[in-house]
Amino acid sequence: MLVDKTVKDFLEELASGSPAPGGGSVAALCGSLASALCSMVCRLTVDKKMYESVSDELKTVLEKTEFYRNVFTRLIDEDTEAFNLVMEAYKLPKASDEDKAKRKDAIEVALKKAADIPMEVLKHVSEMIEFSIIVANKGNINSLSDSSVAALLLQSAGVAALYNIIINLKQINDHEYVEAKQNEINIYTEKIESFSSIIKEISQRNFIH
Repeated sequence: MLVDKTVKDFLEELASGSPAPGGGSVAALCGSLASALCSMVCRLTVDKKMYESVSDELKTVLEKTEFYRNVFTRLIDEDTEAFNLVMEAYKLPKASDEDKAKRKDAIEVALKKAADIPMEVLKHVSEMIEFSIIVANKGNINSLSDSSVAALLLQSAGVAALYNIIINLKQINDHEYVEAKQNEINIYTEKIESFSSIIKEISQRNFIH
């Protein structure tokens, strides 16, 4: 599994001539890194005397950030597995009409799976980004750069996931499925975008003079 590799080995595999792991797995990795940073800031805040007023809230947020860290980590491998299924479907025989029909159906199923995984990343980014804002606003001030990086990583994870969804949707023939997924995209991206001005404001307030 990719998540069991060292950072160095993962990067070597990512940089190789193999098309997977690729951008989809990196999108999930960005989500996992962001969640981990938020967890760190929570742990550097809770039970500290000067943060008593937000300690209970950030303990609850910590449970959420750890949940999302595990979800995003799972999706790193699932994205690569989904891509490999697409490649396997394209390699199916196409000698007869029956073969071609089976191959076409298999490709469609695999492409949907390959779109569903980054869609899950996008969905969870739209949920997790709200917690990253709480951490940035209420977490240990000495870790503000960490929580700000987490918010920016989540934005990147969302955009990266979106790219991977779209490239698969373009190849899918099931128009009802595609329309449903486009509606999901609109919901999640609008929610992420609603927090972008807050992230920018945090950066300007604390780092830009």
